[in-house]
Amino acid sequence: MRLTVIIVNYNVKHYVGQCLDSLQKALDGIESEIYVVDNHSRDDSVRYLRQRYRWVHTIDCNHNLGFARANNIAYKQSKGDYVLLINPDTFVGEDTIRMALEFMDEHPNAGGAGVKMYNADGTLANESRRGLPTPMTSFYKMCGLCNRFPKSRRFGHYYMGYLGWDSPERIEVISGAFYLLRRTAIEKIGTLDEDFFMYGEDIDLSYRLLKGGYENWYLPYPILHYKGESTHKTSFAYVHVFYQAMLIFFRKHYGHLGFWITVPIRTSIYFRAFIALLQMTPHKIRKSLGLVNKRRCDSRYVFIGNKRMVENCMRIARRKGLTAEFHQTDDPYDRYGIEIEGNATSITYVVYDNDLFSYKRMLEMMAERPRSNVKLGTFSNRTRTIITPNEIIM
Repeated sequence: MRLTVIIVNYNVKHYVGQCLDSLQKALDGIESEIYVVDNHSRDDSVRYLRQRYRWVHTIDCNHNLGFARANNIAYKQSKGDYVLLINPDTFVGEDTIRMALEFMDEHPNAGGAGVKMYNADGTLANESRRGLPTPMTSFYKMCGLCNRFPKSRRFGHYYMGYLGWDSPERIEVISGAFYLLRRTAIEKIGTLDEDFFMYGEDIDLSYRLLKGGYENWYLPYPILHYKGESTHKTSFAYVHVFYQAMLIFFRKHYGHLGFWITVPIRTSIYFRAFIALLQMTPHKIRKSLGLVNKRRCDSRYVFIGNKRMVENCMRIARRKGLTAEFHQTDDPYDRYGIEIEGNATSITYVVYDNDLFSYKRMLEMMAERPRSNVKLGTFSNRTRTIITPNEIIM
């Protein structure tokens, strides 16, 4: 078996479905297997996936095991020479996995590789390349010097902003959103550390790969990461888990440092967690009043696709009361979406027909003209589901 793909799901069945649809195209001709580990979702994910994706191994957990443990369960059953850990709120370009595997074959000392991740507005995600969060690198990140001098090899090392985007580059930390691993490397250094419930396990694994004598690589092959749909970053639980992961990593790898180094770092982590909690409070108040997670009435939808897609989306738009316009085309290279002008006071969702446009083509068009107020959406004629970074519309 050449490749095993592992996805951990928690209450995002439609995003998982889109990820699997893109993987089905990207894995064409590659001997592979896919595992979806469901962490006790409450949205009927298991039944949904087993009915629609019978070729996927779905593992139903009776409680939330966390990201690391769930991945390890699937890994122990897998057979691939390479293992790809991928987030459910992603989709991949049609040739991304093939090219990544070819790179790994040609670089036997590469233990792991990540890829070029795009945000839904067409911008590049800084998390595509990261440096190890050493005490000084973490300090520069926390105090804002990293953002102020992103291309500095000293101050900007956290996101390694001095590296190029369009060629393979040696990096230190690979993002868990797309983490391609060599099985022989995992067997040498060990699987994900289950002390991490969520967050931090990708940093820990990357560090152990480097200590084991392997190389970590960034590869310029595209995926989209909706960034946050698989978690709830506006919750107290998120703040606790995220900053607890930082403390676990620090204790594990830098706990041996002297008192005058460890105390300021720990203090900084607790301080940032406290500030994050304060910032969450207004959100929690708005949520309790029912003012959060509702579709903004001034959002605009632009649907681009074939006749069937346009007709289906017209019906959905009328039923849901969406402000929408439609562009019918049979040309998979139609550039209409690139010319869409966003409104400064609202969000425009450009929704592509994923039967007509390839996933790679959608990413190329958004990347050609990134705009913070224009975001990528997709529509499936099979499921009649509109997927955007913020919501699912059926």
